[in-house]
Amino acid sequence: MNIRLATTHYEAWLAAQIPLLPGDLRLKHQRMREDPFLFLRATFYRWAQVWQEVCGKFASGPEVLSVGDLHVENFGTWRDAEGRLIWGVNDYDESHPLPYTNDLIRLATSARLACKELDIPHKRAADEILRGYEASLKAGGEPFALVDHDTPLREMVRHRLKSPQNFWNKLANLPKVKQPLKKDVLDPIRTILPDEKIRLRFGHRIAGLGSLGRERFTGLARWQGGNIAREAKPSALSACLFAEGKISGPLYIVDILRRAVRAHDPYWKIHGNWLARRLSPDCFRLELTHLPKQRDELTLLYSMGWETANIHLGSGKGAAILRDLRQKPNRWLYKAATLMEQQVTEDWDEWR
Repeated sequence: MNIRLATTHYEAWLAAQIPLLPGDLRLKHQRMREDPFLFLRATFYRWAQVWQEVCGKFASGPEVLSVGDLHVENFGTWRDAEGRLIWGVNDYDESHPLPYTNDLIRLATSARLACKELDIPHKRAADEILRGYEASLKAGGEPFALVDHDTPLREMVRHRLKSPQNFWNKLANLPKVKQPLKKDVLDPIRTILPDEKIRLRFGHRIAGLGSLGRERFTGLARWQGGNIAREAKPSALSACLFAEGKISGPLYIVDILRRAVRAHDPYWKIHGNWLARRLSPDCFRLELTHLPKQRDELTLLYSMGWETANIHLGSGKGAAILRDLRQKPNRWLYKAATLMEQQVTEDWDEWR
């Protein structure tokens, strides 16, 4: 199956679960042509089809609850129950049991393809991801609470907080939702409001790439002297099930978060078939362009590797993964990412 057939079949498979927006899908297809990194972000369904065959022996390893669609822009910030600024993996829509190698290979591949923003030799990038991953496994993991120490990661993350008005202006200018929202959408949003009587003005936000085409309702209001925002989007089965030829299966998103080494976001809720979360300048996904131009990219990749282990440790297989890593060939992650970069680029060329 080539990339065009894969896309057609996947979108039909997804549309059988949740409503899709034709205009947003057309935009997604257009953005997939722009560069290989954006193409990678938009096409996890294709990755799920081919990665194990392409990577061969490099793909094997103990199975864990995996992020699935991991890449260098699937990280963000939120506030935990103590109000501390936390950094970590931001999106678990494609969570699924996979060999632990999937998340590492996809993360390293994305670092290679994000060459417009990351300026690190490919071997060094893979080494730093793996170094952070192994260190976290040996330490038993630890969340990134960015309050107690001045670190390069903290300074990079806080860069976006210098101009919060840009964030709120974008939300204020979203196209308004014309029809009243249904109860199954409003209920999860109400559960994470400081006051259920707050009246939100809802707009349609176009965001992400893997989830572009799905409904996404963003509510904005003024409350006690400042702006607040909440968003709901539908949950769907992981594209891994599509790649396996299945039309039903469990959702792992709640389980993976519950078990991970994590400082949880109390304003993140699954309610029915909808995921609701708080949005603010410090509760949002971080794109590489949000970071300062002068930054410690090695620390960033090391931290991404560490955070990946935070997630995988929830499956209780840290010791088994460390044993497997000791048996892996030299430079295995670099070699696997090289193979997947070639595969993604070939698919991208065909899509264009």
